[in-house]
This record gives sequence, C-alpha cells and structure tokens, in this order.
Amino acid sequence: MSDSLHGVVAAVTGASSGIGGATARALAERGATLALLARREDRLTTLAEDLGGATSIHVVDLADTEAAVGAIGEVVARHGRLDVLVNNAGYGSLAPARGSDLADWRATTAINLDGLLAVTHAALEPLVNAASGSRGVADVVNVSSDAGRRVMPVGAVYAATKHAVGAFSESLRQELAPAHVRVGVVEPGITRTELPDKGEGDTPDLDSLGELGVLEAADIADAVVYMVTRPARVAVNEILVRPVEQD
Repeated sequence: MSDSLHGVVAAVTGASSGIGGATARALAERGATLALLARREDRLTTLAEDLGGATSIHVVDLADTEAAVGAIGEVVARHGRLDVLVNNAGYGSLAPARGSDLADWRATTAINLDGLLAVTHAALEPLVNAASGSRGVADVVNVSSDAGRRVMPVGAVYAATKHAVGAFSESLRQELAPAHVRVGVVEPGITRTELPDKGEGDTPDLDSLGELGVLEAADIADAVVYMVTRPARVAVNEILVRPVEQD
C-alpha cells in the first residue's frame, strides 16, 4: 500500500475545526474522499468548498445517537462505501468534581463515549465490507487523549471517558482483526484547539507551557494519516503524542 488514499472514503467527526478539520485536510491531500460530520454547517460548508471533489457534509449533533447513526447511513448512501472512520469529536471541561454541574458531566459522556459508540456501531458493517476490497484493509481511528492514560484532580469525567475509549478500541481491535479492519487510538497531549484556552479557571494557559510550545492540530492529523497509510499487514494500534515540555 502506498501513501495514496485515492478511492478511499473517509468520515471524520468533529470536522468543523481543530484536529478534525486538520485531519480532513490531510486525508484529502492524500487523495481520500471526505465525509465531514459536525454540528456547525457553515464551517463544514467552507471546509468542503476548500477540499472540493466529492466531499460531503453531514450536519449532526453526536450527542443524539439516533442522528449519529443516521449520519453514517447518509455517508454510505452518498459515497457507496466507507473505508476510514476517524472518531475525533470531543467535549470536556476541567473543573473540580465538587460543585460541578451534572449536566456538564452528561454532555461529556454523551459526546466522548455515547456518540463515538453510536457512530462506530453504524460503521462496522460498511468497514468490514470495504476491507474485502482491493485496499485489503479498513480503518477506525479514535482520537482520544493522554487523559486516557493518566488522571488529574480536575478532569475525572473527561479522563473516565478517554479511558473507556481506550478499552473499547482494544477490544474492537481484537475482534475486527480477522476481518482486516484496523483499530487505532491517537492520544494527544496539550494541543491548541477550541477546548483549552488562556488559563481561565482550571484550564491551562497554552502560551505559558514551555519555550517550544504546545501541539498544533496538524501534528495530530499527521499521526492519523500515518496510521491509515501503513501497508495492509501493519496495524499501528496506539500513538501517544505530547509536546516536548509537557509534564
């Protein structure tokens, strides 16, 4: 398998900004046809116009699991196949458990776990079908976090969802390997996206975290592309990417 993704259909959730947008661009540069899933139609439309080709947009709130399942159905109906699924959409805030709003906890699990499960469940049969084609494999890449490997005092629920994604991914990897569907997890450290900000409350100040700076969305997109462009015999199951100076 070469680095070319021509003929490959890739669906990316959370594609309207940040890591999702960067990943969509990087996959398109390799020749993939993109299906973009997110809530913000205006941003999806702009990105689709930039990518051109047969790019499709699917406006969906992944907290609505029925809508999430329907969106994957739309992708397959539109493009006739699904070769790569990148589960990137995420939500989370850093705050002490005491005094937290339960609704915020529910929103975190709804996107980071329930939405990911719904999208993946809907994509399983199309991915297995695609793996039997000329490419020889299909791919699921779950963009998690280094919070899936450690915990911190103010990120209990966020870390819980990311640990769950890691466990789900490894079990799915073992189950789908005989069908030639590769499952991998990319775990970013501190990355400049819409989630972290300027040190308000318990969130980090990204401009004061070391001389070399934090990761950019394109750094994580590179890891995703690396995973899905390996030869069919190669499964890269986990990539942990942190800024050099992150603790």
